[in-house]
Amino acid sequence: MSAPHLHNPGEEALRREWGSVEGNALRIDRERAERLVEALNADLSGLYILFNQVRKHYWTMEGREVGPVVEFLKDAADRLAEMTDGLAIRVHALGGVPVNGPMGIRQHAPFGIEAGDVYDVRSSLSNDLDGYATLAASMREHVALADDLGDEATLELVREHLRTIEADAHVLERMLADDTLVRTE
Repeated sequence: MSAPHLHNPGEEALRREWGSVEGNALRIDRERAERLVEALNADLSGLYILFNQVRKHYWTMEGREVGPVVEFLKDAADRLAEMTDGLAIRVHALGGVPVNGPMGIRQHAPFGIEAGDVYDVRSSLSNDLDGYATLAASMREHVALADDLGDEATLELVREHLRTIEADAHVLERMLADDTLVRTE
């Protein structure tokens, strides 16, 4: 079903319907594939939201102590984009449709989207850290799910991305602990 503001090229062009999980060349049965697609789409939504939030903070950081912060945010956004690609490709391989577009992202979002306003450095990084922490918790659950379902490839992919998320969260924790960042208190 298409909303009025969405372009639909027609039924003849449709290869796979949003929300469906079809058979897959990986020979993972449909029930297990559906559970994995649902989990990965939640992680994809989180990655999309966090990418856009981190990118916004990269674009809008100001102040004399933000040089290293801006560089970290630029690199972190690149890592988030790479993880998004990896999970989306896996969702497709499992027979699903990777979450896409604002409606799909909101439908699966593991956390809220930050308001469009521009915030101070400490508040921005704190919001980023909250997103990373939520995403890490979700990914830990999905590592366990992939393990329980016997999908070694998904397990390794999510586990690798979890390591990256946790490493970036650790950097944010260190930045927030640094007394040189402007405090709002």
